[in-house]
Amino acid sequence: MEYVTLNNGVKMPILGYGVYQIPDQAECEQCVLDAISVGYRSIDTAQAYRNEEAVGHAIQKSGVPREELFITTKVWISNAGYEKAKASIDESLRKLQLDYLDLLLIHQPFNDYYGTYRAMEEYYKAGKIKAIGVSNFYPDRYIDLVKFAEVVPAVNQVETHVFNQQVKANEIMKKYNTQIESWGPFAEGKNDLFTNPTLQEIGEQYGKSTAQVALRFLIQQGIVVIPKTVNKERMEQNFNVFDFELSAQDMEKLIALDTEKSSFFSHSDPATVEMLTDYAKKGLE
Repeated sequence: MEYVTLNNGVKMPILGYGVYQIPDQAECEQCVLDAISVGYRSIDTAQAYRNEEAVGHAIQKSGVPREELFITTKVWISNAGYEKAKASIDESLRKLQLDYLDLLLIHQPFNDYYGTYRAMEEYYKAGKIKAIGVSNFYPDRYIDLVKFAEVVPAVNQVETHVFNQQVKANEIMKKYNTQIESWGPFAEGKNDLFTNPTLQEIGEQYGKSTAQVALRFLIQQGIVVIPKTVNKERMEQNFNVFDFELSAQDMEKLIALDTEKSSFFSHSDPATVEMLTDYAKKGLE
């Protein structure tokens, strides 16, 4: 496994396992156990995924020492604000059966995320969280938070894949020493990623799949990735991306695939903001 070193010295695996859209508790628990057995040590969940308890059960059953694992969760919009965020962090720790979190992120840049971040800073200083950061923060809101926060975000988890490479955003994050982390490294198959001719052609040269090339492209640029699959064989395939290196020419071909546009939605679009905030106001129960 390769690691990145966050701005506070904490080491984070560059490849992790994400549990987004696995709400079934039994399935999620088994998936995490499978991922850990394959070799994954970084697990990414969130309050909004409604599977923190399943992740916690898997961690306990895995037999892997706590210090070898890197566990991430995220504070949801409905838990924003200083007091509500603190209560939700305690609840996440309880569900995950952990004494501390390796990384805690603000899931979305909506509601009182300034209050949320103050609560996170407090837990960070108390040693209950090893690193804190944000998710889905575009450069404008990211810079605003950085300028007024006591602790610079260690990570910003944003949609990043061959079709939306976040080059400009990453430049700004590097300026302030924040690690970029990719959600959706496969763009959830959109734009026919798994059958893309460029990815296929490059994959054939190395005896690798399009998915492996897509992951390797990001990893080779120092971008943390957390691919999700419920299939153990694909978990193994996604994990097997450290035994080859893309050439400079192949990297250039993949860079040319960048559309600089989201394959999903824009957090700057009023309709998207209304959709997310209306959904969040319903809470997590």
